[in-house]
Amino acid sequence: MLARKLSIVLVPLVLLAIPLCQVMAGGSARQGEAKKDAVLKAADIAPKIFPEKVFYGGQVGPVQMRNTGGIHFADGPYVLAGLVDTAGYASDVKEKYQGYFLTEVPVEINGQSLRSGAYGIGFVAGSKFIVSDVGGNNLLEIAGERDAQLKRATPLQVVAAPEAGAYRLYIGRDFVTIKRAR
Repeated sequence: MLARKLSIVLVPLVLLAIPLCQVMAGGSARQGEAKKDAVLKAADIAPKIFPEKVFYGGQVGPVQMRNTGGIHFADGPYVLAGLVDTAGYASDVKEKYQGYFLTEVPVEINGQSLRSGAYGIGFVAGSKFIVSDVGGNNLLEIAGERDAQLKRATPLQVVAAPEAGAYRLYIGRDFVTIKRAR
């Protein structure tokens, strides 16, 4: 009688324990896998990690959330970019300020160093990439490249570059290569 009562209790517990052990074993196998950097598309970027409105040059402008992209490094930090609606800005500001760039870690853009922070970015004539502080002061002027072979140019996108650990930030067909500074 006691054996029957024990089997009524123990059999369901064993049946519940088997799937639980399988889940736990699978979880530990996944923990052993190395995390990888992830390229973020607009659908991956929410206002929780990138603001819907940004401050630059004494004004606040809305971000075109459909035109955002970035990198989420395996150890947690982000590098994010998004185009901004620059209506209301002076034409000389609009010329060099097309987007907002946020980086939580120091990066290299085509070999030039940039500390973590928030910046204005844009390409000007001749594929020159401008990085400016939020006051509109130019910090970096970098020779970018134009990719005539790009199959589908979009307003802004980030893609993995051929070199490991490098990423291309495109605005249209113009791009720069971004790497995490070591």
